[in-house]
Amino acid sequence: MASDIETQLAHLWPPHKWQDVTVLVGVSGGPDSVALLRAMKSLKTAGIGRLLVAHFNHHLRGHESEADEAFVVELSRQFQIPCEIGRAATLQRDCGGDGLEAGARKARYGFFRETADRVGARYLVTGHTADDQIETILHHILRGTGLTGLAGMARCRPLSKATTLIRPLLDVRRADLVAYLDELKQPYRTDSSNANVQLTRNRIRHELLPLLASQFNPAIDEALLRLGTLAGEVQSVVDDLTESLADRAVDPRDKVLSIDAAAVAGKPDYLIRHLFVRLWRRRGWPLQSMGYAEWNHLAEMLLRGEPKKKVFPGNVLAECVDDRLYLRREEKQR
Repeated sequence: MASDIETQLAHLWPPHKWQDVTVLVGVSGGPDSVALLRAMKSLKTAGIGRLLVAHFNHHLRGHESEADEAFVVELSRQFQIPCEIGRAATLQRDCGGDGLEAGARKARYGFFRETADRVGARYLVTGHTADDQIETILHHILRGTGLTGLAGMARCRPLSKATTLIRPLLDVRRADLVAYLDELKQPYRTDSSNANVQLTRNRIRHELLPLLASQFNPAIDEALLRLGTLAGEVQSVVDDLTESLADRAVDPRDKVLSIDAAAVAGKPDYLIRHLFVRLWRRRGWPLQSMGYAEWNHLAEMLLRGEPKKKVFPGNVLAECVDDRLYLRREEKQR
């Protein structure tokens, strides 16, 4: 029954937690985000908060992209929900495959962040499902992930200083959302690019997962979700240990980020590497080109004091001085 999805959502993210604040709902026009919007609209029966829709037009699929935008605008009008539209400044066709996906995601979330700040949204909500989580975990495994990647997408994470990103449907399967919309006779858009197997995520969805299910483990979906849950539980423990280590090793009063080697002596290498990841995130330094080798190199510099100086991706300079490792992001030379 249609009410089942609304009951699930109410359990996963109770309305009393969001009905008195501004919530920005990311809506692409596809079934996941349309189902999320419909369910939230049904559950918003009280409170002084408001719902707003945000849609980003990447201009990647010609008339399809324009039709998606028009659909979301009309859907918002029918529900009497204000709609914020963002559009890519230029066609993002200069990079293919996964580079295109990454570029589109960066542009989309940049728009979400700017819009959330402008309208004063406490939350940005997206319609990511259990299916998305399964594909994400497997994708991370193929790329050689660490523990954080095994945990998949976080249910919530900071989007900006004032806004938190929430993914309340990570326990819900996409097929159930489609059934929910079908029962309501609610139209939605279908993205033709989801069939493009040149994109890694689509190959995982259409080729690799069916192969694993048919020839190795019929319950591969459940196995990956269970792996993600267990990894997330362990990661939360590691996060607490890392935070405690940061409190001892890093002086927040210092203008330049530095780490005390004596404070981390004897700690597991994994914890020290994770400390650097945490510090990188806090500073907003680019993470994409940082991998195991780079994090391990930083740990070696901190513990051994060699080499004395090295520049890491993102133009971050690491320098050993006495018993401390100093980190600062250098301005690029013009």
